[in-house]
Amino acid sequence: MATGRNWVLASDLNQRIDSIGARAARAATAELAADLDAIRVIAAANGITPALPIVHALESALAAGQRGPMIADGLSLLRDAVACGRSDPRTGAAFAAACAIRLAS
Repeated sequence: MATGRNWVLASDLNQRIDSIGARAARAATAELAADLDAIRVIAAANGITPALPIVHALESALAAGQRGPMIADGLSLLRDAVACGRSDPRTGAAFAAACAIRLAS
């Protein structure tokens, strides 16, 4: 993460992402979607905008019944977005494009 970004915040988000990853195969879709929504709210409130399209794509993938490697790959990308330390439009677009490629079914 970039200097000045809150390490406690990043740690909290990464713990939430790891929790979703650990439960993705067995938890109810609604439960995982609620956890992703909480990440979205925290990310949006703290200017971590590259995470937002990834959360949306993960929610869509879960709603479509996806589990396993596709979700794990999306969660990995979400960790990267949280850690990148940038929130400019180009970074957001780059993460959105990477997400579209990685989560293509």
